[in-house]
Amino acid sequence: MNNGIPAARALFGTDGIRGRANVHPMTAETALRLGQAAGLMFTRGSHRHQVLIGKDTRLSGYMIEQALTAGFLGAGMDVVLAGPLPTPAIAMLTRSLRADLGVMISASHNPYEDNGIKLFGPDGVKLSDSREAEIEALMASDLRTELASPDKLGRARRLNDAAGRYVEGVKSTFPKGLRLDGLKIVVDCAHGAAYRVAPTALWELGAHVIPMGVAPDGFNINKGCGSTVPGELCAAVVENNAHLGIALDGDADRLILADEHGEIVDGDQILALIARSWAKADRLTGGGIVATVMSNLGLQHFMRDLKLDLHRTNVGDRYVAERMRALGINLGGEQSGHVILSDFSTTGDGLVAALQVLAVLVRQGAPASEICRVFTPSPQLLRNVRFTGPTPLTDPRVKAAIADAEATLGPEGRLLIRPSGTEPLIRVMAEAADSALIARIVGELCEVIAAVARTPETAA
Repeated sequence: MNNGIPAARALFGTDGIRGRANVHPMTAETALRLGQAAGLMFTRGSHRHQVLIGKDTRLSGYMIEQALTAGFLGAGMDVVLAGPLPTPAIAMLTRSLRADLGVMISASHNPYEDNGIKLFGPDGVKLSDSREAEIEALMASDLRTELASPDKLGRARRLNDAAGRYVEGVKSTFPKGLRLDGLKIVVDCAHGAAYRVAPTALWELGAHVIPMGVAPDGFNINKGCGSTVPGELCAAVVENNAHLGIALDGDADRLILADEHGEIVDGDQILALIARSWAKADRLTGGGIVATVMSNLGLQHFMRDLKLDLHRTNVGDRYVAERMRALGINLGGEQSGHVILSDFSTTGDGLVAALQVLAVLVRQGAPASEICRVFTPSPQLLRNVRFTGPTPLTDPRVKAAIADAEATLGPEGRLLIRPSGTEPLIRVMAEAADSALIARIVGELCEVIAAVARTPETAA
């Protein structure tokens, strides 16, 4: 669409378009334009083209859904509305329905005031940077002569059994012959997209399910709950004498676990557990796993001890998935809880990943505290600094402070400074054997960045 010349991306970030609802770029106008442009780009051939649209439980989802629908219909695409469903469900159903495009309306772990739009190709894979740039360039062009004639407009319909289809797909990933009978599981759905399907899938597999975060009202998604705020989950696990706690985020593409003592199990430990289990079963392909620059050094050392590789990518499950496909690897993810099991899904799926952990618990019959503590993490500290305006990372004072910190850490440590792809934050992470040292280095760096940004730092 742009004569083969890569276009700049102003709307798309690391995970689609995201921003405050009803404020540019997350407006009905942008959504309408996106629907028109993406609809035109993915219309190929003479068949009736269709797009699947899902969403989480944010109030603004109604506005964005309707605007996108109008855009796609105007481009001549039929629209299938799935309603509130996890992001991985939309990826799965896009392939199952043989749709030409899939769309998820969600801002993942962000508060209800934000929203976002993620696009999936007909293979259920998130679109590449270059394809998103092409769509953005098309959105900026004059589309009036390209839109459908009155007799070619699309139609819209609801997919009434979408949730049931996804539940069956999730259950099919659990090993045949195993059940969850006798296990008491607390599941926190963050008042988000999995509020119905996650408890249902676990219950149908035999678990005694204690649901939390299953009363969305449009405003409470991720509020004091879910994978980013797992405190209440941990308390509920201990209070109910549960075997495991599962915390999902707003669109259920990531998870954090809590063992029977209410202790957190992060994405790195989940990756290590599944990698070891799959390697023993000769199911792990590609000779290793893919993780990001944020994953703990302890995970890297654990993989080395298993004689397996750990390949690092930029932060973002889309980049993890791309590297997995390139290397023929079927397991990858992020410390934050995105876990991609490409045998089952094209994107992170918190519920499917949880079932893989539960399969190990069932087979070994040991408590989660023993099974899920796979490696000893290296001391690691992450803090965020919020900023407004241009990034402070280009300031000479910040560059000098980073150089000093790297020299202090030396070759045995690791420093990572990066802007968030979804919020106006600078993430400062350091890793080394000396906890006091990394606390001092991160604190000093945050002070410099905050002074340049003229805004207070925030907790990670």
